[in-house]
Amino acid sequence: MKRKLYKQFLTAFLSLATFIGSTANDTIFSMRVNTLQVTVDDDFLSTAVITMGSGQTVSIEFDEMSHDSRRLIYHIDHCNPDWTTTGELTESDYLEGFNDNVIDDYENSINTTVPYTHYRFAIPNDRCRMKLSGNYRITVFDDDSGERLLEARFRIVDQKTDLSLNMTTNTDIDVNKSHQQLSMTLGYRKLNITNPDEEILTIVTQNEREDNMRFNVRPTMRNAFGMEWSHNRELIFNGGNEYRKFETLSLSHPTMGIEEISWDGTHYNAFPFKAEPRPNYVYDEDANGAFFIRNSDNTENDITCDYLYVNYSLKTAVREQGNIVIDGKWTNHSDRNMYVAHYSEEDDSYHIRLLQKQGYYSYQFLQLPSVGGKPSILSSEGNFHETENRYQAYVYFKPQGQRYWQLVGYRQLLFR
Repeated sequence: MKRKLYKQFLTAFLSLATFIGSTANDTIFSMRVNTLQVTVDDDFLSTAVITMGSGQTVSIEFDEMSHDSRRLIYHIDHCNPDWTTTGELTESDYLEGFNDNVIDDYENSINTTVPYTHYRFAIPNDRCRMKLSGNYRITVFDDDSGERLLEARFRIVDQKTDLSLNMTTNTDIDVNKSHQQLSMTLGYRKLNITNPDEEILTIVTQNEREDNMRFNVRPTMRNAFGMEWSHNRELIFNGGNEYRKFETLSLSHPTMGIEEISWDGTHYNAFPFKAEPRPNYVYDEDANGAFFIRNSDNTENDITCDYLYVNYSLKTAVREQGNIVIDGKWTNHSDRNMYVAHYSEEDDSYHIRLLQKQGYYSYQFLQLPSVGGKPSILSSEGNFHETENRYQAYVYFKPQGQRYWQLVGYRQLLFR
């Protein structure tokens, strides 16, 4: 009964998350903030998961769009697998040191047309260290106004299980057409599991997207030593297509993926080449929605890269139903309306204009139903079994009597 009620709650939570069309894990709440980056050991391609006791760090960086001096603090919460706060724990249960620390590493931008202050900090540090595995949420506040600026999420895994992932394009829906199917094996090792239905919880994601995650898929086989998922239709994903990409390394001339750079008297503007329909698959190495801040000088990128307006355009065969949204790990503002593209009958194309920091960006266009439902692949973007995707699997464990969900298994699979 407990498991059923918990699953109903989480299903409702996820339905709300997908209703607003968000695929990003982190959230910016204030229009004063831009370019939130959450990385492990400064690797922009990394998933925000660190191994307990490994010495790895999670770096959180962002820009506050002014040169004003502000006292910003960050607060750390331990969370359940659905990112709600673990209410049964006190701070001293999961933190060693202090919470609500001041971010004292910040610098003003240098010689940019748009002024900003770059903030950065890393977890764990000499002020606070996490004591438990599981999900963690960092909230950054303006200490003077009390405004909540952003939330960043990461996980700590204590690898107590044997977890393996495999992928095939010979799926239970089609063979080498438009889908990819995962199989998964979990070995308990020495975990004392008496009731796996209530004590084990699994989550599987594609390219870290939470809008199409697979929550607690029922295994096809279980025994005293573990579980197995094979020929499970719930672990079939659309292949999609490679993410589109561009670089705005220079403000004086176009670089990769950019057709034109211009100055309008107030801001620089970049115009990526129009996104044309892609009826056939062509491999193009991408970053699955990730981004990396840099410019052509590649010196002090955090504070020398300028902001410019990026003007996207998407050509479609017909005007699509619902909303068309642009998506990547960088589309993380809570106001999802800013990522909705607008249709122009003049050129039968969708357009969107966004203020972004110089760098490399990968992105895709998704179709969002007008009322409810999950984002889906836009037909003109293509859906192919050959597409390179990254898959993440998480295994949580909460034995009877324990007050929190441990993360005891994590594995990432790159399919190419």
